[in-house]
Amino acid sequence: MKSSTIWALVLVPVAALLGALAAHLWLEPPAPRLQSGTLLPQPRAIADFSLIGEDGKPFTKSDLRGHWSVVFTGYTHCPDVCPTTLATLKSTAAKLGARADRVQVVFLSVDPERDRPEALERYVHYFDPRFRGVTAPNAELDRLAPQLGFVYLKVPGANPDAYTMDHSAALILINPDAQVVGYFTPPLKADALAQDLSMVIGAGS
Repeated sequence: MKSSTIWALVLVPVAALLGALAAHLWLEPPAPRLQSGTLLPQPRAIADFSLIGEDGKPFTKSDLRGHWSVVFTGYTHCPDVCPTTLATLKSTAAKLGARADRVQVVFLSVDPERDRPEALERYVHYFDPRFRGVTAPNAELDRLAPQLGFVYLKVPGANPDAYTMDHSAALILINPDAQVVGYFTPPLKADALAQDLSMVIGAGS
């Protein structure tokens, strides 16, 4: 076989492969980059779960479908991080304008002992009546924690009622297919969050 023929047999498939790669890179837009956090390389599935909403009704995986969700773990007796973060999310919703209706803010309490539905309702609706508040017995929280990627720990106080809760401060971003797709990490700024959410919503619409 002539050397020119051999080179042709080698180069043609290589050229085809490079052409296909170039077309892929040209046609596929780059994944959006967040100012406030990180998007996962691949969405992460969430198994079925059962929480209790601030309205006293079940809150399940189906309540995450059909819209984007931002989940924040905390508790109503939190002295600093929780109210500050929820206030930032309120400002973020205002900056999103009409697009805020496409994003569900869910405050997931890791203190089911004190955070009954009525307490959650008062707390989250103080910041925004559209915000949801949910919790569950510790066994269900422990099952959900590794799926969503949060941690929490009860810290005893001077008496049994004076305990505090250590918990993750990141916001969990969930897509309309009820999959974890990213995290927003402190320090959280309303302007950057609004820009990130606008970009993600636009990319996912």
